[in-house]
Parts: sequence; C-alpha cells; structure tokens
Amino acid sequence: MFTAADESPFDALSSFHPVVQAWFRETLGPPSAPQIRGWPLIRQGRDVLIAAPTGSGKTLTAFLACLDQLFRQAADGALPDQTRVLYVSPLKALGNDVQKNLLEPLAQLKARAKAQGLELPDIRVLVRSGDTSAKDRAAMVKKPPHVLITTPESLYLYLTAERSRATLAGVRTVVVDEIHALARDKRGSHFALSMERLKAVIAAQEPGAVPQCIGLSATTRPLEALGQFLTGVPAPGRPPVEVVQVGHVRPWELSLEVPEDELSSVATHEMWGQLYERLVALSQTHRTMLVFANTRRLAERVGHDLAERLGADAVGTHHGSMAKELRLAVEDRLKEGRLKVMVATASLELGLDIGSIDLVVQLGTPRSIAVMLQRLGRSGHRVSAISKGVLFALTRDELVECTALLRAIKEGRLDAVRLPTKPLDVLAQQIVAEVAAQDWDERALYQRLTQATAYVDLTPHEYEQVLQLVSDGVATSRGRSRVHVHRDRVHGQLKARKGARLMALQNGGAIPDLFSYPVIAEPDDKQVGTLDEDFAVESMPGDVFVLGSTSWRIRRIFDGQVRVENANGLPPSVPFWNGEAPARTDELSREVASLRADVLAHPEPRAWLEGELKLPSHAADLLVRYVKAGAAALTTVPTQTTLVAERFFDEAGGMQLIIHAPFGARVNRAWGLSLRKSFCRAFDFELQAAATDDGILLSLGEQHSFPLADIFKFVSPFTAERVLVQAVLQGPMFGTRFRWAAGRALALSRLQNGKRVPPPIQRARAEDLIAAVFPEQVGCQDNHGGQEIEPPDHPLVSESLKDCLHDLMDVGGLVRVLEGMKRGDIKTVAVDLPEPSVFAHQLLNSAPYTYLDDAPLEERRARAVSVRRALPDAEAKEFGALDAAAIRQVVEDAQPTVRDAEELHDALLQLGVVPLEVLGRWAPDGARPWLDALAADDRAG
Repeated sequence: MFTAADESPFDALSSFHPVVQAWFRETLGPPSAPQIRGWPLIRQGRDVLIAAPTGSGKTLTAFLACLDQLFRQAADGALPDQTRVLYVSPLKALGNDVQKNLLEPLAQLKARAKAQGLELPDIRVLVRSGDTSAKDRAAMVKKPPHVLITTPESLYLYLTAERSRATLAGVRTVVVDEIHALARDKRGSHFALSMERLKAVIAAQEPGAVPQCIGLSATTRPLEALGQFLTGVPAPGRPPVEVVQVGHVRPWELSLEVPEDELSSVATHEMWGQLYERLVALSQTHRTMLVFANTRRLAERVGHDLAERLGADAVGTHHGSMAKELRLAVEDRLKEGRLKVMVATASLELGLDIGSIDLVVQLGTPRSIAVMLQRLGRSGHRVSAISKGVLFALTRDELVECTALLRAIKEGRLDAVRLPTKPLDVLAQQIVAEVAAQDWDERALYQRLTQATAYVDLTPHEYEQVLQLVSDGVATSRGRSRVHVHRDRVHGQLKARKGARLMALQNGGAIPDLFSYPVIAEPDDKQVGTLDEDFAVESMPGDVFVLGSTSWRIRRIFDGQVRVENANGLPPSVPFWNGEAPARTDELSREVASLRADVLAHPEPRAWLEGELKLPSHAADLLVRYVKAGAAALTTVPTQTTLVAERFFDEAGGMQLIIHAPFGARVNRAWGLSLRKSFCRAFDFELQAAATDDGILLSLGEQHSFPLADIFKFVSPFTAERVLVQAVLQGPMFGTRFRWAAGRALALSRLQNGKRVPPPIQRARAEDLIAAVFPEQVGCQDNHGGQEIEPPDHPLVSESLKDCLHDLMDVGGLVRVLEGMKRGDIKTVAVDLPEPSVFAHQLLNSAPYTYLDDAPLEERRARAVSVRRALPDAEAKEFGALDAAAIRQVVEDAQPTVRDAEELHDALLQLGVVPLEVLGRWAPDGARPWLDALAADDRAG
C-alpha cells in the first residue's frame, strides 16, 4: 500500500509515450505490482522473468513496454516493416486470446494519436499456429506482422521453412507466457533449442545482436532455474536474467466440501447425486462457474449430467479432444455470459481470458499445489479481485489429500518444476531441422546448441552419437533408413540430404502421437473432435456417445475415422481416452504424509482442522476417524519416515501384501516394478501388482511364504536401478517410449506425403527399428539362459530408458528411500492382519492406470478381498486384532500332551533317532520332567 510519503504508482508510467500514459490511466487505472517493478527493467533492455499470480497484469507488463517502443517508432516514421516482437504461448487458444486483447488497445492508441494530429501506420499483430490457414500463413510471410503470436511448434516450423525463417531476423524481443507449463517436459527442451536457432538467425543479420527475453510465470519454483531456461547461457557481457517475484497467491477463498454420506474408498452413485445437487445450488448463487475435472471422460460425464439438470444451453464442456470450432464456440458462449457452468480439463487451466468467472470448482484432487493455484486463479481473473474456489473430495483418501493441499496453499508452499536434461531425441530433430535450413560446421553447431540450459552438460560423445544417428541412420534388412544429414567428417561440415526439410516440417514437435481417431460429423463433413483408438475400435455403428456435450450416433468406422451424425439427445455412453495419470508431486506427497502424522499427534485434531483449515465438522470428524482407524490397525500411521507393510488373506486363499509409502506414484511405480521383478526371480512367479501415490499392492499366491519384514530388503539400493532396467525392458512401456523417441528423432515418420501414417504401421516400423538397434529386446527369451539383457549404447535406447526411469518413474527417489531404510533414517513396520486396514481399501480398488502388470480388471486377485464399507470405531484400539481368549484356547488345543510326546519318542527311537532337541521346542510343561529323565538316561549311555 502506498502512503502520502510514497511515490505514486503512476510514476512507473513516466517513461512511456504521453499517449500511452493517458490511455493507461484512463482505461486501467493504477499499475499493478508486476508492472511497477517490471517496466523499469524491461525499458533498460534487461532479460526479465516476472512471477506473479494469475490475473495480476503480467501479460500487459510485458506487452505495454513493447507496444510503447513500436508506437514511438511509428510516431517517428521509423517503424521497420518486419517482425520485432515474438510472443510464444504453450496454448493456441491463449495466443488467439492475446491477439484480441492487443488489437483493442492498439486501435484505441491509434485513435488517440489521430485526435492529437498523429497519423500512425498500422501496427500488425497476427497469430501463427496449427489452426492458421495456408492462405494466411503465406500472407504473413509476404507481409510480416510487427508482433507475431505463436506456439513453440509453430516457431520451430517458422525457423525451418526457408521463406518464413528470414522474417525472424528482425526480432528484438521474445515474450514467453506461462513458462512454468512449458519448461516441465520435452516440449520446453525443444523450445529452448528453437530459441538458440532464433538467436543464430538474428546474429547472422546483425552480429552481436541478442533478443531481449521476457518470461511470464505463476505459482512455481525454482524461479532461478526458470530464468536460466528462458535465456540460456547469457551472452558475454550480458547480465543474468532479473527475477521479479510478486508472490504467488492473490486474495482467495478456498473451501473443502464432501457429500453428506460417509465417504468410502470409491464414490457411490448416491454421492454423485449429492454432488450434482450441490453444483446446481452453487450455480444458482453465482453467475458463472468453472468446474475442473481431471480427465476428459469425467468432464464429458459431469457436463452431460449437469446439462440434464440445468439445461443444455446453460452447460458447456471443454477439453483437448474437441475440435477447434467447438472449443471456440463454447469459449465465446462463456465470455458472453450465456453459460452458467463450464466443465473443463486442463484445457482452460492457463491464463486464457474467458470472461468473468465467479467460482472455480475442483472435482477431486489435481495432484499438484501449483495446478490448484493456477485453476483457482481463473476466478476473479482481474487485478484486485478475489479468487473463490471449492474443492470436492469424493473418497476418504481424496479428503486427506485435498486437506493437505488446502493446508499447503494456506501456508504458502509450492511445487518445484522438474526441468528435463539433454533429451537426445529432441536434439536429433532440431539438428536435422537446422541443417535443412542452412549448412553448419558441426563444432559451431555444438557450441550454439549447448547454449540452451537443458543442453549445457551435453558431452561430445553424446553429440557424436546423435550426429551418427541422423547422418548414418539405422541399418535394417532393407538398407539404411532415415539418413537426413550428409556429414563431411574430414572438414566437419553438415549439409542436408534431399527430403530432410520436408521430414522435419511434417514430423516436428515433441508431443507424442497417442493414436486418436478423428470424429467427422455428417453431412457437413466437419471434424468435431477425436476419440481414443481403443474406444473407436471397440465401438460399432449405431452406438451413441457424448462429445462436447452433444450426443453423436456412429454411422461407420473406416480409414482411421469415426463418421457420426447428431443423435438429437439420445442417451449416450461416455467415451474414454487412455493415458497415464499424472503422479502426485513430491511436495504434495510430503504434505499428505505430514498431515497424517499431525492429525494423529494433535491433542484436539477435530478442532484444529475446523479452526485452522475451515473444514466442515463432518469432514473433519471423518478425516480424524479415518487416520486413527488406520493407525490402530497398523500400530502407526504411514509417513515418509515410517513405512508399513501389511499382509492379509483374500477370499481365494491367497494373500495380499501392501506397502504403505506416501512418496507419490513415480517412486512407488519404480519400487513396485522392482519388487515384481525380484519376486519373479525368487519364486519363479509373475505377480499382479499396482502402485498408487500412497503405496504398492502385491497379490501373492499360496507359494509365497516369507517373514513379512523381509519385504523391505527385497530390493537393494545398490542394485535397484539394474533390476528396474530389466523390469522396464520386459514391459510395454519401453516399446511405447521407444516409438515416441524414434518419432521425435525423425527415425520414424508420423506423417508421410501429407497424410498420417496409420497406427498399426507405426507400431510395426517401431518394432523393426528396435530389432535393428536392440535385437536382444525382441529376441526369444529362451536363448538368454536367464541372463540379464544389456541395453546397447544407442541414443534412442538410452533416451527411451531415461524416459521410463526418470520421467514415468523416479529411480533416483527410489534409491534414496532404500538408502534411508538401510541407514535406519526410515523406520519400517510389518503387520499381519486378519482383514485389510482402511488405508488399504484405496489400493484394493486401484484404477487400471495404476497396474504394473497386464492382467485385466476381471482377473485381478485383489478383487477377491471383501472390505467393510464404513469405518470401524476410530477409538477401538483393538481394531483388526484377534480375541486374546480365543488365541489362548487355540494354543492349548494345539499343544501335544505327555502321551503324544511319549508315542512320538518311541516311534523315532525305532528309527534310531533321539529327538530331544526337537521335542524340547514344543513339549508341554508337564512333559519336562520326563524329557529331563530321558536326557539323563541318554547321557548315561
């Protein structure tokens, strides 16, 4: 807050053109904190990373300084007819939105200037993305915009195509929006290499010129690493990036609600009905409500069910499998205020301006603190507005996680972004694309590409391997395949071979092909969305499904397409889209473990939860009873410093073993696969297994007998990675990731002659490629004689294994856990129980994406376990324990009598055996004198 003695916030505008100053004052009022702190640095030409909450004016912070520069040049008649500002957004919709939000201020500025006698030329702002028509793309190359708005993939294409590449030589400012969402995967590494290619284009026209980089981020850390990702290695003499951090939480109101019925491990039909009733009630007290679902299937289901209650015109659905036209139409309805409820996935998570949202609802846990903050910020998306949100928990474990999430937000904790390191498949693609655009000296290209932060540690050996891949290809029975670069080893020169540019243009990008079928509506012949390949193949003509809140009837399925017609509201089924659910972040996993321990240790946990976190009384009571009931059965509560193994029998006579380890699914998936491989070697039996964010489930057979505490020693920290590599090589994940890596590296074609290569052909070609570079992987296992498979030192194999071990799983985190147990820093507890503890119920009902084996749902041994629906008495300390009197009676009945001992002794004497030591272990007290006498006789000879 400014006082009378402070400077006015309007002083931050003093360096702008008077027309720009007047427009900002009259239109927007006082500048926001990011603008006050960011503008001076931007005007100085510094590289800047601005981290501020959603809706705090970050985008205008970056753009107003750029527009002011363009405005001044236009007023002086010195505006160059070339692209000067490049804006990169990870979402196409966000780029379209930014263009609209820039055109209006530019029109107003031009009108104001004209009123003051200044005739200004147009400042062109255009969007180039995958949705841009070929005609518009050609026009943009002929007459480049002053501000180019694009996506990372379109920037790559711009740099690779000959004519468009030249138009980027005049870029002097690069704005990267939502950088935290871009940097966290290979898409970010791909963009970082594109930025280095862009710098090379700029430097070729004006030696020494370096574009100014402005990054916009929200709700993340570490900001220093993101800043380095933004700029790469700073040019000599250029200061490092300046970080402007304005907090990560705006004023907010976030509450947690649960259905009236007592929660269980799964949500019942009645609970969903109560949820819909509550959503309807909330929609009646708010103008517009945005409901976030974690999957496209759930979004379609909730959207359809709410539309039946509120009317089809009042509810919309939005997700990435809907066609562009449907998404834009529903976005427009939302902006115009014609929708009461929008049900969306992560497609509306980022800073898209979708009008006034009064309330954000999150169904279940988003598994990330940052994601929840990002979604919460979609409500009140204005400076000084309050973000309002509601978290709905539908199971007991969701209640614990949502409460931990609420606590983390309240106390200001954040997730950390994990930045990928030197992905070799992306590097291969960018080398082909850059060499296709111009010839390079291979040493100079190495120096340029290693300026990107992700590739700073790229070794000459790794670079040599990638060069060999793109210049020598892969030797197959049909000859060398996919040779894109001619390499002059004598002079160290790289030149493109015929077809290299076309291959790079048609198959560029880092997003893997997940094999979806386009849905074409007849008779208009327009695409309305995409369906998962499995759902499409399993469907039949006449089936009705919902997509984009509309019912569609399938007419026919052929040539990789699903042809449909409007079903006019017939009751539909809900399609599914296969995918890998995101694992809970490490930070939120720590919050869950900490909350469990604190609830158990707090003297008044119910009052604490109601007072500090504002939980409803019945939710607080349920959470406390749940934690105490689990702790009573397991003798302790599982945390990240206390792990618990429990074992119990199922109805089929087998056993279920659960390791409660709240480390998140990436660590648990690695541990579960390693245990599964260890069991396979020790017992010659392939276990059914599953891994969730909170533990590992192993379905044991009758032949698996061992002391339960030994389960913590089955995997050693010294051999864990080697064992996990063997498990990965024999699972489907390696083949899938190899295909993805080969596609990124341009060793496989995803598009050919402008048409998509059918999924079966892609899979077959990927298997042929594996056979060429890694024949042991597809060879007969009988010929290995039980020996471990040794992966070759090939960039595609190495990258695929790295994706499995460090992206899908966290082998480093697993090793740290195993080392902690070995040192004693992590306590281990083993408990055999007559029935599963309440903490085990979620694992027994695990979703298919948690399975570590390929057994279908109907064959899961875990389904042979009956669990109680309601919680036991939380105060009953003997929950799960056998009756003490019954135990004594069984022991007495099982003990042999003196007569039994005599008969056994006589029988063994006839065999020439004197079993004194054996008898002494189990003989009853009454037989002791008799045994002592026998021992004396024995000693006497």
